[in-house]
Amino acid sequence: MKKNTFFSYTSVLIVYFIAILLGKYTLDFLQLDSIYYEMLIADALVTAVVFLFSYLFKNSSIYDPYWSVIPLLIAIYWISLSPQGNEIRQVLVLSVISIWSFRLTFNWIRSWPNLEHEDWRYKKLKEDSGKLYWLVSFFGIHLFPTLIVFLGLSPVLPALQSQAPVSLFDMIGVLISISAVVIEYVSDEQLRKFKKENSTKAANMENGLWSVSRHPNYFGEILFWLGLFIIALSDGITSNGWTGIGFISMFLLFYFISIPMMEKRLVLNKNQYKEYQKKVPVLFPKIARIK
Repeated sequence: MKKNTFFSYTSVLIVYFIAILLGKYTLDFLQLDSIYYEMLIADALVTAVVFLFSYLFKNSSIYDPYWSVIPLLIAIYWISLSPQGNEIRQVLVLSVISIWSFRLTFNWIRSWPNLEHEDWRYKKLKEDSGKLYWLVSFFGIHLFPTLIVFLGLSPVLPALQSQAPVSLFDMIGVLISISAVVIEYVSDEQLRKFKKENSTKAANMENGLWSVSRHPNYFGEILFWLGLFIIALSDGITSNGWTGIGFISMFLLFYFISIPMMEKRLVLNKNQYKEYQKKVPVLFPKIARIK
């Protein structure tokens, strides 16, 4: 049954419906002074519910769409509690997050076949951690990314609540975030096309955006969160500068965890990858003509 596509996607949809519903009840129940911390608690609870189903289905990849689905819902909820905010900025922020969310979620939909499939990184953690895997899964695969994404969303709440006029910071932030989504889309499509045209798994992608960065998709993701941070600066660098912790956390996650893990696997599986490493920067694109 787990190989059935309809069953798999319906199961994930039900899981997220239950988790989000419980999260909404949690928000209604909590009476904290800060809607930021209320959301943090609810976000952690929703993550725990998704983890429970990951355990029941014995597949941690049930968590994968969380990264792109939940931020949009959080932004919508925060807007509903910010009637005093600048409406133009709210539309800009919601539009940017929506575009990012839809693209990333759609990419997951066409990449994840069914409940039989699980991310190779999770399988590797399962091999390395043994009997402790589900503990590792909860804290490392589920809760840790949730906290990183929530930190990434830190600039969104003050941006939505701000009554300041739309400024140059807003325009620059929106431009950066939209450009980031384009970079992610183009790099993913280039890689998808390359894999279709090259049946040999050992072949290495070195064209297009991949000729100037070894991980242009990760570079785009980091840029997206940077854009959100810059938008928040419209209401004051001094007051909202702390929200840069989200962008910084994203950078640290990709640069010191995701990329090294990916690089180690690619060196083992791809021909000439070590030579590719010598020619192309790991993350930040070099100034060169794209092949």
